[in-house]
Amino acid sequence: MNRKELAEIRRRLEKDKGNIGNIRGCYVNAKGEVISVFRRAVGPMGEEELKQYYALFKKVLSGVPGKNGIDVVFTAEQMTEGQAHPLLMELRDSAASDETAVSELYQRIIDNYHSEDDYAILLLSDVYDVPQRGADGHRREDEDGVFTYILCCVCPVKQAKAGLMYSAEEQDFRDMTCGRALAAPELGFMFPAFDDRASNIYNALYYVRNAEDTHQDFVDAVFATELPMAGPAQKAAFDDILQETLKEELSFPVMQAVNDRLRENVEIKKQDKSGETPVITAPEVKTILADCGLPLEKLEAFEDAYETQFGRGTSLSAANIVDTRRMEVRTPNVTIQVNPDFTDLVETRVIDGKKYIMIRAEEDVLINGVAVSILEN
Repeated sequence: MNRKELAEIRRRLEKDKGNIGNIRGCYVNAKGEVISVFRRAVGPMGEEELKQYYALFKKVLSGVPGKNGIDVVFTAEQMTEGQAHPLLMELRDSAASDETAVSELYQRIIDNYHSEDDYAILLLSDVYDVPQRGADGHRREDEDGVFTYILCCVCPVKQAKAGLMYSAEEQDFRDMTCGRALAAPELGFMFPAFDDRASNIYNALYYVRNAEDTHQDFVDAVFATELPMAGPAQKAAFDDILQETLKEELSFPVMQAVNDRLRENVEIKKQDKSGETPVITAPEVKTILADCGLPLEKLEAFEDAYETQFGRGTSLSAANIVDTRRMEVRTPNVTIQVNPDFTDLVETRVIDGKKYIMIRAEEDVLINGVAVSILEN
């Protein structure tokens, strides 16, 4: 799913826009004991209360694709012989109303999600009549598709002054002040995926708040399939490939060029109305390295190592590889953070046999918040 498709489904989570009949939930304490199971009809809810519930589900659809919004792919064998995919299909087909399927999902999560806090499992189903438009931009009523999906999220329950608080009397979560409230989800998923604005039952979207912790036990229980390499692991592997294959050729200007070109590609994609996720490929990085004047044997060594690690033709999410907000230069004793738009202000020099990182500073130089002057020698 790309950014545009995610945004289209997020817009469903507004009052009177989705075909969502109710929100189901299961409140679990830190010991894994079920405190309550509830089902709230959406219609009678107050606007503010419904908005808060929808905000939690929207988080699942707000992750960065390829980073904390992870594409889950099911194999044909898992779809026909496994138990996880058929359960998801039953939940989707029954609009999350099959009590046996819902209870099984809850139990799988409870048995395999470990938390120091109480938490709630929230679940909803929606049916979306997907509008199709012709080349002239007009809607073609006779070609509308139907996308039926479920959204699930797991939210910690913490002490708060306001929010969706647990009501012991009602045994569910209500918009109240002072109490145990639902916090932003730690993880969640949508099934099936909404690819090319249509249902794709071979895929699901998995959201994790912390990209460094994919909650593998949860993945095994709910999806029973392998995830792509996590974002932080992708970056670490990519960095290792650069260091191991380029060795002494991996200079400051080369690394600067790689970061700048990848960041430019990310920014271009952000302006692209298609909403496609910015990615990088081995040939693209190889071209950047060639433009830096690296010898052919180094380029081929990089490409071979990349394909060995990630697979031939594999694209990586650029958001996992390059930080578009800053460039960091670090030595054992000094760390410098640079606005990526001004990396040309930083260069390296060797003076009298000593290595230096040089930063051009024309004006507005502050040390511990105090403006200082730079004097000529």
